[in-house]
Amino acid sequence: MIKIISDSTCDLSRDLLDRYQVSIIPLHILLDEEEYEDGAGITPDEIFAWSDAHNETPKTSAPSIDTAISVMKPFIDEGCELICFAISESFSSSANIMRLAAEELDAEDRVTVINSQNLSTGIGHLVIEAAIMAGRGMSADQICQEIDRLIPMVRSSFVVDTMTYLRRGGRCSSVVALAGSALKLHPEIIVEDGAMHVGRKYRGRLDKVIEKYVKDLEPELAKARKDRVFITHSGCSDEILEGVRDSLNNLDHFDEILETRAGGVISSHCGPGTLGVLFMAGE
Repeated sequence: MIKIISDSTCDLSRDLLDRYQVSIIPLHILLDEEEYEDGAGITPDEIFAWSDAHNETPKTSAPSIDTAISVMKPFIDEGCELICFAISESFSSSANIMRLAAEELDAEDRVTVINSQNLSTGIGHLVIEAAIMAGRGMSADQICQEIDRLIPMVRSSFVVDTMTYLRRGGRCSSVVALAGSALKLHPEIIVEDGAMHVGRKYRGRLDKVIEKYVKDLEPELAKARKDRVFITHSGCSDEILEGVRDSLNNLDHFDEILETRAGGVISSHCGPGTLGVLFMAGE
């Protein structure tokens, strides 16, 4: 039996985790002296409130090795082979923690750790694909070979309402370079080859910016794989979300339009009002 595991930055909803029988290894969120597991004990909105009150971006950290072992061990004991997905190694040591946990469990030969080179539901796409392949009876080697082929096909981008969180976090150097601008910018952040960089630069009200962002994606969306598209956000109004969903529905292209809320770690770095449309390029 093959078990699919991901770290918590895949931002898949509980319904999707249950549907595809995916288990989660949570990263950590640090607020002063308080430490929380991603997805437990604190919500993204509470994180934003803390950040505003302290004028500080929360710190995040990789999972503890003990947590990784506790998630992985029951499946190792059952005789499963594990395929574990991690956020890009450019952003976190999550993947390495999983490898160390496999060593501690003396199960390196039954655990494959995949550096997704992505984040949020960019990882989620890969996790779901792996789960579908496992359900079809493919071997771990076959699944991993296909995932390696799919990694460059994931298209992840998002528009931020404020650059403050990304600038404080320092994970996107081109955002830091933009920070001195007096203009009210809403940059498009693109994840490519495991790193983030700035794409288009939008100005104006957030609802109009997101409308334009989705419109600019339409040529790529029209040629994307039809299986699914994600709308992933860190807290946007119902009106904005409805507008994005309507735009994607009007393309009459995707089998599923999935809406997910970004978890605590991703929200800590992108801030409120962020929205992304994430899909896989067609072949």
